[in-house]
Amino acid sequence: MDERIKLLTSMPVFGGMNTAAMELLTDLAEPVTVPAGKHFFREGEKSQTMYVLQSGQVEIYKTWQSTSKLLRCMRAGDCFGEMALIDLFPRSASALAVESCDALQITPSILQEIYVHDLEQFTLLQMNMGREISRRLREVDELLFRTLMGEALPETTLSYLS
Repeated sequence: MDERIKLLTSMPVFGGMNTAAMELLTDLAEPVTVPAGKHFFREGEKSQTMYVLQSGQVEIYKTWQSTSKLLRCMRAGDCFGEMALIDLFPRSASALAVESCDALQITPSILQEIYVHDLEQFTLLQMNMGREISRRLREVDELLFRTLMGEALPETTLSYLS
């Protein structure tokens, strides 16, 4: 089995998808390399792409009043930017390659191809992306609640979300 397919099938976002759908996805997904110190995307930019990190490390951060705060660290096998494929809003955070990164770029046109070829697999992928976003939202809700209850969170608390 192709290494990219192995990587994807190990991820919750692609869990349960069949080999034919995974082959289609990996055939259509464009590989990208982002050098250390460069951004995959910046907060506020137009968003249309999800990334599957094959190698390297990415920091997801938000900026407020000229100060950047780390939200999470992504490593090989993580995906980020999936909100772009669901809500079509501008990027809610920035993604910075802290070391050279190789990733697969997944666009709406790739999802459309999966939809055309196998509606069941398309539906499964959409549900999986929704579950991943929901999981992350639950974690952030818990952190917000703990903060509202007066619990001081260590500076590194948010980076555990990876």
